[in-house]
Amino acid sequence: MPRNILIVGSGFAGTMAALEASRMRDEKGVSPDELAITVVSPEPVMVIRPRLYERNPETMVAPLTDLFAATDIRHHVGRVEAIDNGASTITVAASDGSTSSLPYERLVLAAGSEGFSPPIPGLAEFGFAATQLDEAVMLDRHLQGLAEKAASPGRNTVVVGGAGFTGLEYATEMPARLREILGEDSAVRVVIVDRSDHVAAAMGDEPRPFIEERLRALGIETRLNVGVAALDADGVTLSDGERIETSTVIWSGGMRASPLTAQLPADRDNLGRTIVEPDLRVPGAPKIFATGDTAKAQTDSQGNVAAMSCQHARRLGAFAGHNAAADLLGEPTLPYDQPAYVVCLDLGPDHAIFARGWDSKVEVTGAQAKGIKKEINEVWIYPPAADRAAAYENVLAARTIDF
Repeated sequence: MPRNILIVGSGFAGTMAALEASRMRDEKGVSPDELAITVVSPEPVMVIRPRLYERNPETMVAPLTDLFAATDIRHHVGRVEAIDNGASTITVAASDGSTSSLPYERLVLAAGSEGFSPPIPGLAEFGFAATQLDEAVMLDRHLQGLAEKAASPGRNTVVVGGAGFTGLEYATEMPARLREILGEDSAVRVVIVDRSDHVAAAMGDEPRPFIEERLRALGIETRLNVGVAALDADGVTLSDGERIETSTVIWSGGMRASPLTAQLPADRDNLGRTIVEPDLRVPGAPKIFATGDTAKAQTDSQGNVAAMSCQHARRLGAFAGHNAAADLLGEPTLPYDQPAYVVCLDLGPDHAIFARGWDSKVEVTGAQAKGIKKEINEVWIYPPAADRAAAYENVLAARTIDF
């Protein structure tokens, strides 16, 4: 039996972890027969989550079968239900409900995150979550179906719960999307609701005037310092008593790490992320590395922490894969670092904003920033071509090159 590394998840972090472990194996002259690298996920695909707010979300999936074949990475179909740190095994559920146990010598937990839905009355029944592929497809079908309903203010209104990155990208997409579905002359309305004093609170002060100006240009309303109190079939009631008639409420109220992190013998933060060691190892579980959205990791010596973002997941994954392979092969592990940080926020059909640094210094806005956003969304974040050399070059760059 070969030695083995199991990687839970085939998203940005999981795929990069697998590729970097494969590259490390190749660099050290170890064959796939001596060290097996296996990704465990329901399908050998990567969901391009940063694009789920766009039209046709069902197309935002990248196949991985050929890439894995080119880099001698195995794939096991199933959903991980349990991690047994003591026995060094995981329990995997198949689509037919049967379960199996897989042993590991090193495990990379890259199971991602899921949307957080608080216990707001009616949210589960009448709201649309926005963070998973099936949720985005359901929302898209609902929007397409609005054209079959009788015209009314409620039909023509979308309420977005949350003024963070996801909420803003959904909201600024909606005016054009609604007019495309309902007719160019339709009186559409989009309202953003957030308990914060400001939109995009996490981005700081400098980008805010650009974002607010764009919201005004698109005719998007905001309700700040209030929350969604309740939903029903005909609309929402806000915490200050205001009633908004709507057929569509999109909830983007934050993320939480995969519940698998609760099975690890380590502390977690308020987002459910495992607080990892500098090399992404899980304290108390020396054979397990947590990465991507499941890990709370410092990016630099200034105390900044990786965000739940594709940008950080790719690099975190590459470090975790490198360290899992290095640890198994008797090589030193590397401390994760990612001092550079950029934000490119989509703001509708012809506008975006590009900012650099944790203080979000604005560098580009408007159509030029939109071009950058399109290149990020359509090129940079996709997995590399199914070519061994190209894949290894891509993952090495992800681990070592700053923006």
